[in-house]
Amino acid sequence: MNCIIVDDEPLAREGMLLQLQDIPEINVIGCFNGAKKAREFMQHNSVDLIFLDIQMPGINGLEFAESISEKTLIIFVTAYSQYALKSYEVDAIDYLVKPINKIRLEKSIRKAKAYHELLSNPQEKGTITDSDSDYMLIKSDRKFHKILFKDIIYVEGLKDYVVIYINDSKIITAMNLKTIAQHLPETAFIRVSKSYLVNSSYIDSFDNHTIYIKSTEIPIGEVFRKKFLEQYLGKNISDKI
Repeated sequence: MNCIIVDDEPLAREGMLLQLQDIPEINVIGCFNGAKKAREFMQHNSVDLIFLDIQMPGINGLEFAESISEKTLIIFVTAYSQYALKSYEVDAIDYLVKPINKIRLEKSIRKAKAYHELLSNPQEKGTITDSDSDYMLIKSDRKFHKILFKDIIYVEGLKDYVVIYINDSKIITAMNLKTIAQHLPETAFIRVSKSYLVNSSYIDSFDNHTIYIKSTEIPIGEVFRKKFLEQYLGKNISDKI
């Protein structure tokens, strides 16, 4: 994947470049200290992935992300964790907090690579059959997959795809999160952000901003928090939190 680094701090750009040099999937083709220069470069060069700082002078990372083509993936890299929720509202692949952990970085890149392959080889539109009492059939890769509701841990949406996480496997299909949400039982599944649906029975813990399912952290969107608390805890309890 051709990628660029956009960060107003020289040491941060250099540090990220050093970490990416050892990762074979990544080809760094440019480093920039601001969004304006990065945008000019992207008008004449194909960029698959951007490692993007948020707090920068002039055009900040969130504003820049909103103007980027859907074919270009974004991983935010910033020292400010409070921007995490906003980053998912612009369909970022991931959000890394400085100083960058190498294992965490490699995980983000694997995720970006998987979505890049999807965008490069679009699938036919996924379909869902009328769901039964405890399962549904989803078409993916020219096959129908029988998926038990109780086995779905969470569903992640990105652009025109959803990823259904089932135990140690996942199914990817071309549809949006709203479509699949209409086929899942509301008593078990909760929309917690623009990009995530979770099966409440798998939630290990949560705080005001994040749901924890084993090693996975799922952000709770501002506009979804009240409904999540009411559905998961009950209205009477959620009013007291």
